[in-house]
Amino acid sequence: VQLQASGGGLVQAGGSLRLSCAVSGVNLDDVTVGWFRQAPGKEREAVSCFSKKGPYTYYTDSVKDRFTISGDGAENSVYLQMNSLKPEDTAVYYCAADTGLCGYFWYPVRSWGQGTLVTVSS
Repeated sequence: VQLQASGGGLVQAGGSLRLSCAVSGVNLDDVTVGWFRQAPGKEREAVSCFSKKGPYTYYTDSVKDRFTISGDGAENSVYLQMNSLKPEDTAVYYCAADTGLCGYFWYPVRSWGQGTLVTVSS
């Protein structure tokens, strides 16, 4: 399983970015894909996840009502639309995939992609 994250960049506070995670080697129907982020000096935290079966989604409290996760079976990709960005959203964002259903308890071990840097200026 390979994951390719893209879409990061520099944006002003209040702006928007859309992250993409292209999944290869496994069908999106068979895995949950999630986004995690790690800010400088901080631990990695779960941001959101998506299970196409259901579908099921999860958002950490700090991004609820601002971020939206979605999946496209035809593209075998998962997207994270990030609106109303705040400086505290600045981090390297990683996508990851594993079996199991999306929820606050889900944590991927199987496959991690490279990160994409999101920088939100104030």
